[in-house]
Amino acid sequence: MKRILTYGTFDLLHYGHIRLLKRAKALGDYLVVALSTDEFNATKGKRAYHDYETRKKMLEAIRYVDLVIPEQNWEQKVLDVKKYEIDTVVMGSDWAGSDRFDYLKEYCEVVYLDRTEGISTTKIKEDLGLQEPINGVNQIPEPNQENN
Repeated sequence: MKRILTYGTFDLLHYGHIRLLKRAKALGDYLVVALSTDEFNATKGKRAYHDYETRKKMLEAIRYVDLVIPEQNWEQKVLDVKKYEIDTVVMGSDWAGSDRFDYLKEYCEVVYLDRTEGISTTKIKEDLGLQEPINGVNQIPEPNQENN
């Protein structure tokens, strides 16, 4: 059985996410998704619209996903590869050449898949006017207390 692993926040789930998961699953027999926890996102300066449990339930409902595990820090990747007996780590092409994933080639195959053009969580947030990126970080704005 060939095991595949991918990482992400998967916030505001969209077609690009589904397409990535479908193509990742096609590379093997069993797909593990390491989902960034809310706490880990905070250390990266990110805040998801949906909390971890909601994002986890959405991913578990997708037929390509066999298992969802928490991504709690950058350093856990080698342990994940070993624990889940991963053959291939799959990431979006925006991570190609990054030291965040290339070092995993010592432990398994690493594949970068092209992103789906025209769709991203960043684009959705911008199109909905949720908030402009601040220092390259997209965040959902806090509710205006005066309008509540």
